[in-house]
Amino acid sequence: MAIDTDAGNSDGVLASVFDATKFKIIVIGVLAALAGLMSGLDIGVVAGALDFFAKQFNASTLAQEWVVSSMMAGAAVGALAAGWMSHALGRKRSLIAGASIFVIGSIGCALSWSIPSMITFRVVMGLAVGISAFTAPLYLSEIASEATRGAMVSTYQLMVTVGIFLAFLSNTYFSYSGNWRWMFGVAAIPAGLFLIGVLFLPYSPRWLIMQGRHKEAREVLLSLREDPLEAAKEIKAIREQLEIKQHGFELLKTNSNFRRSIALGIMLQAMQQLAGINIIMYYAPKILSSAGFDATSQMWCTAIIGLVNMLATFIAVGLVDKWGRKPILYIGFSVMALGMAALAVLLNTDMSGETSKFIAIFLLLLFCTGFAMSAGPLMWVLCSEIQPMQGRNLGISLSTLTNWITNMVVGASFLTLMNTFGTSGTFWLFAGLNASFIVLTFAFVPETKGMSLEVIEKRLMSGEKLRKLGR
Repeated sequence: MAIDTDAGNSDGVLASVFDATKFKIIVIGVLAALAGLMSGLDIGVVAGALDFFAKQFNASTLAQEWVVSSMMAGAAVGALAAGWMSHALGRKRSLIAGASIFVIGSIGCALSWSIPSMITFRVVMGLAVGISAFTAPLYLSEIASEATRGAMVSTYQLMVTVGIFLAFLSNTYFSYSGNWRWMFGVAAIPAGLFLIGVLFLPYSPRWLIMQGRHKEAREVLLSLREDPLEAAKEIKAIREQLEIKQHGFELLKTNSNFRRSIALGIMLQAMQQLAGINIIMYYAPKILSSAGFDATSQMWCTAIIGLVNMLATFIAVGLVDKWGRKPILYIGFSVMALGMAALAVLLNTDMSGETSKFIAIFLLLLFCTGFAMSAGPLMWVLCSEIQPMQGRNLGISLSTLTNWITNMVVGASFLTLMNTFGTSGTFWLFAGLNASFIVLTFAFVPETKGMSLEVIEKRLMSGEKLRKLGR
């Protein structure tokens, strides 16, 4: 009996250690993913603040498009800088820098005194978003185990949707007074909390090994893995992979397989943005206005869109490591194509009736659900998985840069597209794009569920077809 009791006590101790490890990983993952929360706040705030700001400063359509898209210009620069920063300074210090810039940008936008000053501080906010969009998924993919990597990286996009929803709620609250300054300024509070939280994150074990700090890397991995043998195996794999140093630009010039992974990353991020989610995130009140909603209804419906966008992301987090990447993308792009097409048909009819308005908001919610459960989080997951270690920083930098350039183009052209082709014609365009993305997913996107980064790299460098890099 004594032996059984000791065995039971041993099992209980092991279970408690495992539970503590899981809890620690969750806490670290949430803290790192708060970068996504800040990005979401910065993305969402402009939807509610734009009209009030435009009225105060008599902003033209072009000026409004630049207020919206200037953040993405800054994000593109931030994404490029983040590649060097994450390598030279480390993932943790890059997140600290991003958090600090978030605080400066939020306060600056709230204090803006003209259209040029607003555009300037929106660029500053964009720098923080670009740094975070590069660094947070990279950091999360490097602290997560193979079995949880998809869910961990998806947590970043989940927090983006939480930030958008909170921004829409805040916008709705301040819309009654028309105080656009507080819409921007309130984001400085969570930015400060994010800055404090990221100070307590561990360094990435992969980056520590890159710096020759092997003892620290081993201590970090032992604290993040339930099985010491798993940690030892991972350290060995990382060391073997890091024997080849980062030579991204040289690899880009000399290795066609690396160029294939670069092209795939660029395609994935372009697909995500051209799906059309940010025309809704940035211009939801204007879209709802064209559907006949009054000002108050526009703000509340926008908040509901943000809520559904957030909740639907849980689908991706829960299923990405069970169903796989490609099945979810097929479903998501199909839902988005159908939602956009149906909305295009509806907006070409008489929208004066209440039934038409309810159908319009339902279709917008359907589209957001399709995006949030698929392309929103999964493109970040895939882009963090497909790049070989030797050119990883460059590969992820270029794909993230593509995301923000495409985002900027969409944000800077949507109002012009609506004025040129009409609301219905513009939505037909995005419906067609989403339908084409189903074909591109089948032809080029690999299924990486349950695959180690090392195996994916070996298959890529051996010349395997892109869609066969995974399972």
